[in-house]
Amino acid sequence: MTFDTWRGFRQAKLESKRRAELTEMARQARGNILKMTTVANSGHPGGSMSSLEIYLMLYTTANVDPKNPYRDDRDRIIVSHGHTSPGAYVSLAAAGFFDVAPALYGFRQAGSPFEGHVERSVPGIEWDTGNLGQGLSVGVGKAIYGKLSKQDFHTYVLMGDGEQQKGQISEARRVAMKFNLSRLTAVVDYNGLQISGKITDILPQNIKGEWEADGWRVVEIDAHNLDEVYGAFYEAKKYDKAPTVILAHSTMSKGIGFMENDENYHGAAIKAEQMKEALACLTGEDLVDNVVDLLARRKQGPPPPFQTKHADFPRVDTGQPIYYKADEKSDNRSAWGKALVSVADANLSRPDFVMGVFDCDLSKSVKTDGFAKKYPANFFQCGITEHSTAATVGSLSAEKALAVWADFGVFGIDETYNQARLNDINHANVKLFCTHSGVNVGEDGKTHQCIDYFALLNSTFGWKVITPADPNQTDRIVRYVLSNPGNFAVIMGRAVIPVVTSEDGKAYFGENYRYRYGRMETIRRGEDLVLVAAGNMLPYAMQAWDRLAKDGKRISLVSVSDWCDLHRDDLDALSQYSQIVTLEDHNIKTGLGTTLAAALFESGVCRPITKLGVTHYASSGTPDDLYKMLGIDAAGVTKTISGLLQRVGTTV
Repeated sequence: MTFDTWRGFRQAKLESKRRAELTEMARQARGNILKMTTVANSGHPGGSMSSLEIYLMLYTTANVDPKNPYRDDRDRIIVSHGHTSPGAYVSLAAAGFFDVAPALYGFRQAGSPFEGHVERSVPGIEWDTGNLGQGLSVGVGKAIYGKLSKQDFHTYVLMGDGEQQKGQISEARRVAMKFNLSRLTAVVDYNGLQISGKITDILPQNIKGEWEADGWRVVEIDAHNLDEVYGAFYEAKKYDKAPTVILAHSTMSKGIGFMENDENYHGAAIKAEQMKEALACLTGEDLVDNVVDLLARRKQGPPPPFQTKHADFPRVDTGQPIYYKADEKSDNRSAWGKALVSVADANLSRPDFVMGVFDCDLSKSVKTDGFAKKYPANFFQCGITEHSTAATVGSLSAEKALAVWADFGVFGIDETYNQARLNDINHANVKLFCTHSGVNVGEDGKTHQCIDYFALLNSTFGWKVITPADPNQTDRIVRYVLSNPGNFAVIMGRAVIPVVTSEDGKAYFGENYRYRYGRMETIRRGEDLVLVAAGNMLPYAMQAWDRLAKDGKRISLVSVSDWCDLHRDDLDALSQYSQIVTLEDHNIKTGLGTTLAAALFESGVCRPITKLGVTHYASSGTPDDLYKMLGIDAAGVTKTISGLLQRVGTTV
């Protein structure tokens, strides 16, 4: 069945023929939900059936195209309660996105695209979810994309009622209201049950009152009444004064008598021997129990994957580099802010270029204020909503858009690791710039010392962490990151630092410097021992090098900005030294020293490595004083290296 004439909720009311077709779809879909979860012997049939009419109405009536599911002007349908994937899969199949059979036998099977929680590997699914509370933030990102790209598509976010207990949802509600994202509609499957029982017993909550308090238009309907479901979507699309939330009162496991209103079926499939009784509730000879056949097909292997397509990363003009002279001093964060405006200047005059910069109440500190002043329509001040903002930026970055977020390291990474992980899973292109990172944050103290930025993001498979050494390298790195796809985190401190110079006194990362991701830079050449400094620890390393040189000890000094992907040629070069010392503003248990040691060992090289870095939570104080206490200031590094050279009897 095709309903192209209905797509976009253009008709005021549901016609009787259309209602009958959807009713039959729902009957068959309920049978398919039972079969696929029983064949898999796992899954969430209860919520899938309580959400079913919502699913079917959207996938058959919203402006989505089963033949071209990646059209840029399509409506976005975000499934936040991802455990109801059986309902999503059978509804997508009913709407013509794919044949239902592979979903029935391949559900939750290793290697199958039909995973236990919705995944973008399935056509029609916009975002990998399952961690509850994420979907509305993702929907905000899609709605912002529609606004920035001047397209009139609508974004729908399907959610659970137990999920409303998540605090991130309240963050997203307020951001959506602030920016008047009226082309955003949320739907709450209000069946009153969650895994452990009634939502009113688990955590009492005034769901309606909370949405109303944040300014949303609230509509209540019977989730199984197709006329009410259609009417709510039709009216929501017309309303332009605020976003709409539809509280869809439903029955868990609707339509299967012995399963209805039983939370045990929230996350458990019925047994094969119960299938006949369950299907009898749906009537009709076409729903005969073919579980045995499906099990046999399952044994033959998983269904083949779909050819999924992600939005193209936009073409970005990197603009003209800004050069800092050898005698200049600046903080890396200021250099980043200037480079951001420079790149924006080179691109935002193009009518097809979409760019959004996000801030969480720190624009002056993280240096997005210059961009905000010059390009207010592209700047999104989201207040103290880091969890939601992290997901929203990821959502926008997965479109044909440049999505940028700046924050302190402790907020942009430590607080939001789960969102960073989900952005990685969703093949996003987040450009994250974290200032005030490491002990370099100084007087703010240990609660604000993000000393695990690399360890956290490097535990994903896609994030790339970059630590620029000075303002010049920061400028080039910013331009590289903004013009290349993938999730990048650029880590900067807070303090003013000198421009890195070569031995002739000229800026090392000057006019002839070309940034190459993944490559180290040899700042000074020496023998026997090499000091490998990370990011803005390089100025301290240079001071130590000068002190050692005055004592007649000439070592090599190497700068590493990219820790995630150490190049084999650079590892081979380091292996020529008998001693390696690493210097980092990071927890030494999980940082550069440990990573470099592992990489060298895996390449067949075993060298003594002395790790200098953060060994405990530091107190408040200036960066210089804190580095001194940790033994990683110039004097501390000099002392350590002198001791190493003396112990091995090295003379240089």
